[in-house]
Amino acid sequence: MDVNWNIIGIVAILVVVLVVFTIRKNLREKKKLENLLNNDFKKAEKDRVDADDAANEK
Repeated sequence: MDVNWNIIGIVAILVVVLVVFTIRKNLREKKKLENLLNNDFKKAEKDRVDADDAANEK
């Protein structure tokens, strides 16, 4: 039984390319989700000023 190294090599290269592509896509999606979650939250504005707040910022 003869082993066809050409086909095994092509399949191995395709698997490596697929893994790299999946990792890069995952990182892009992670950045998008992180930006969405960080920018989605809106702070509630303070109507009254706290006496303990030294900067008195809104």
